[in-house]
Amino acid sequence: MTQSPQPDSQEPIGALMHRLSEQIPDLVRSELRLAQVELAEKGKRAGAGAGLFGAAGLLALLGAATLVATAVLALDLVLPAWAAALIVAVVLLAAAGVAALVGKKEIQTATPAAPERAIAGVKEDVAVVKGQH
Repeated sequence: MTQSPQPDSQEPIGALMHRLSEQIPDLVRSELRLAQVELAEKGKRAGAGAGLFGAAGLLALLGAATLVATAVLALDLVLPAWAAALIVAVVLLAAAGVAALVGKKEIQTATPAAPERAIAGVKEDVAVVKGQH
């Protein structure tokens, strides 16, 4: 057998190929585990973002209901009651805005749903196996 020049090892090419064939399944399994972990993490972030959007919707609905109550009380000309209702409505709507912004941020950090680190690792592994790295 001919040996190619290798700086660190004088192993025959057959032995190197045998070791490589033994290591590839471990490499594939580790990349799959990384992809699973990465997708689970992104799924949790997307779920949290969706929950915050739901909370924003609920708070907006409560704010709108309070604004309706405010309008009713304002028409009734009971100044302290409608002023209190208006303050509650503004606070609820502000909370809805904050929840919507936080939810949007969470969803943006969860996208794209592809396991980017695992894909990059596989591409690098393929390049190494092909001898391009």
